[in-house]
Amino acid sequence: MDFFSRRPFLYGIFMVIAVVLLLFVITNKGGATSSTQISESSPGQLLNWPWIHRIFGVDSPSHPASGSVLIPQPPEKDLCLHCHITGEDKGLWTPLARWMLFGSVSLIFIFGVYRSANLWITRSPWKPITLRAAEWVDKRYGVSEPLSKILSKPVPKFALRWWYCLGGITAFLFVIQAITGIMLAFYYKPTPEAAFSSIQYIETQVRFGAGIRAIHHWAANGMIILCIAHMLRVFIMGAYKSPRELNWVSGVLLLVITLAFGFTGYLLPWDQRAFWATTVGSEIAGSIPVIGNLALVFLRVGWNVSDLTLSRFYGLHVIILPIVTLLSMGVHFLMVRRLGIAKPL
Repeated sequence: MDFFSRRPFLYGIFMVIAVVLLLFVITNKGGATSSTQISESSPGQLLNWPWIHRIFGVDSPSHPASGSVLIPQPPEKDLCLHCHITGEDKGLWTPLARWMLFGSVSLIFIFGVYRSANLWITRSPWKPITLRAAEWVDKRYGVSEPLSKILSKPVPKFALRWWYCLGGITAFLFVIQAITGIMLAFYYKPTPEAAFSSIQYIETQVRFGAGIRAIHHWAANGMIILCIAHMLRVFIMGAYKSPRELNWVSGVLLLVITLAFGFTGYLLPWDQRAFWATTVGSEIAGSIPVIGNLALVFLRVGWNVSDLTLSRFYGLHVIILPIVTLLSMGVHFLMVRRLGIAKPL
């Protein structure tokens, strides 16, 4: 003992080896039969571990007289993790909500540590990541100088009244229409057999589908109303006079395109109301003198409303009219930017 007292490290190693050997001897007594029974038995089968009673002198709590224990049953399946296998639609958003919550908190914490470390190391004011990215792009492409010439123009005080913002609100609604229209196009099928059922699928099965379609519908109505109100404001205040004649012409063209958006989109649900509204609208176009029949055949792709009419209207609604609208809006805004806002009467 005097030897180990002067060398405590060796004494510790000796005690660890002694404990390991003791456990090895204990577990080998009757352990072969126990391990065989564990590997071959099913969950919940009784297993005999006699060494427990020899060492501790107690019976199993589950079966006091038999000296056996029960293997615990396997845990139940987590529906959130197995929904993609079993097809069960339960708790699908719970894992996503957890990841979003804890992930956001973790990102905020990491960002705070990074920002504090940056301040300690550089000893300079913190620059947001967006500003750093803008400086990185501007250093290579030099976009700030031309953009500053376009954007840095003060707005007159009289133009801050709400009726001068009708055109801008109309442009904002066009952006809303573009975003919601792209969302709806993921599920819409422009065929007579599937058009109406795809609309019903969007309304009833797609998450937030009914809300997105309602936003698209009401934003279209608001876009038409605000475009007309904007033109009335321009007409009443005489903002169409020289040198802004082309502004007025481009505005009228944009109003016609907005009405065309509403007309072509009305057929896409392919129900009774859409079918007969398109029939009446194309008949009105066919009553135009000289070019009436040509306009009727162009809109219907024939003399009657058919599946080709649906394809024609869908192509106009999602491809042709958006491109023409973007070009016309660019020209209109450029002329407004060049000539400025007309002074009130």
